[in-house]
Amino acid sequence: MKIFRSILLPISICAISFNLNAQDVFGKWKTIDDSSGEARSVVEIYEREGRVYGKIIELINPKQQDPICDKCCCEDKDQPVVGLEFIKGLEKDGDEYNGGKILDPENGKLYKCYIQLEDPETLKVRGYIGFSLLGRTQYWYRAD
Repeated sequence: MKIFRSILLPISICAISFNLNAQDVFGKWKTIDDSSGEARSVVEIYEREGRVYGKIIELINPKQQDPICDKCCCEDKDQPVVGLEFIKGLEKDGDEYNGGKILDPENGKLYKCYIQLEDPETLKVRGYIGFSLLGRTQYWYRAD
């Protein structure tokens, strides 16, 4: 029985550790169009210097050929949408990441933002002005 326990404990610890690592916000996510409900793009969420960022890595609609962020300001103005870092500087705060900004490439506006893992396959993304009550929430789904 002791042998069984000595084998089972390390396996359990490894399984729990793997499961926790798989349940983070990092990786590739499919964004969903609010009006059509169809997949719109694939974004990558990553960490750099202790903060979380996101960039658009693929547009799913083949009709969108190399769009430019012409309504954006500052360093994002006239940059290609694919490759655009549109989530900037979020910090971990409990179960969510906040304190940064999210850029809407369609209107060029920056909003406060927080993201939170709803479950291993669903990411809640909220952009807002002022208070989080005044904003919009989207749910993104982990890309294969």
